[in-house]
Amino acid sequence: MRRLSWLRGLMPALALAAPLSAAAQGELVLYCTVQEEWCRPMVAAFEKATGIKVLMTRKSSGEFYAQIKAEAANPRGDIWWGGTGDPHLQAAEEGLTEAYKSPKMGELNDWAVRQWEQSKGRTVGVYAGALGYSYNKDQLAKKNILAPKCWSDLTKPAFKDEIQVANPNSSGTSYTMLATLVQLMGEDKAFEYLKSLHKNINQYTKSGAAPARAAATGESLVGITFQHDAVVQAVGGAPVAIVSPCEGTGYEIGSMSIIKGAKNMENAKKWYDWALSVDAQGIGPNAKVSYQVPSNKGAATPPQAPRLADIKLINYDFAKYGSSAERTRLLTKWDKEVSTLPK
Repeated sequence: MRRLSWLRGLMPALALAAPLSAAAQGELVLYCTVQEEWCRPMVAAFEKATGIKVLMTRKSSGEFYAQIKAEAANPRGDIWWGGTGDPHLQAAEEGLTEAYKSPKMGELNDWAVRQWEQSKGRTVGVYAGALGYSYNKDQLAKKNILAPKCWSDLTKPAFKDEIQVANPNSSGTSYTMLATLVQLMGEDKAFEYLKSLHKNINQYTKSGAAPARAAATGESLVGITFQHDAVVQAVGGAPVAIVSPCEGTGYEIGSMSIIKGAKNMENAKKWYDWALSVDAQGIGPNAKVSYQVPSNKGAATPPQAPRLADIKLINYDFAKYGSSAERTRLLTKWDKEVSTLPK
């Protein structure tokens, strides 16, 4: 009788615990690395489609890589969506992310699948976009400066304090620029170039897309970003011209990774599968906040998006420059040899 009484006393506590467990299963912690204007409609659409409550934080690629590494013993995030592939690849190499094969893999472009293969299934491509820069046409005419066409033009004295670019430690965009220049020029010449460019930089931002907004508003004459970030500004009516540098340029494969030890693992997989779908990859372009090339072959590329076939792209070595050793080495060298220089 005492045992039965004990069970009856426990039943109300079990009844209360059950809804809490169900509620926990209905959440997803999302680390989002694209523009906030794109993160928000993605979250709203996923919540509507699944009923899962999304807790979203937006930061740059390098910032989230550092956060995920710091949280490795007690992961707080479930899935990391968007941002350049290099830090995703580094996280994969360091065992910070989970291997997963989505049933959507057969719908993806080859470059997206290669990203998944190189990472041993720990990250996948969700979009692609070329590096470049934009300039404010009104400000250029006002200052009577010849329009830049190449990387080399940006080191000219006329652009003193007129260029904005992100810090490569926080920004995947800017790390892609660093790795691009090393592959394009050779390491010694690339660092000499970066030292010369440093004299013309007015600000190193946290966010890779911020320089495009600065060029659009006239806060800065030139913003070095991925070209699709500048397209967002041009579509919005800003007086900007977008440049694919004449020497050639690199590109990103924006990626997605499930965080190792995610507390909402099944919901992370649901986001992963959904984010690779045609419908999900149409959300950014329809909201006029993304102009990348989508990874799903069935998703339409926005007509305003830079055509990768028309751009002189280098053969970017994602495996090498996404490795932990090479990325750490180049960032340390940039910190020591470039960022500390006087203007």
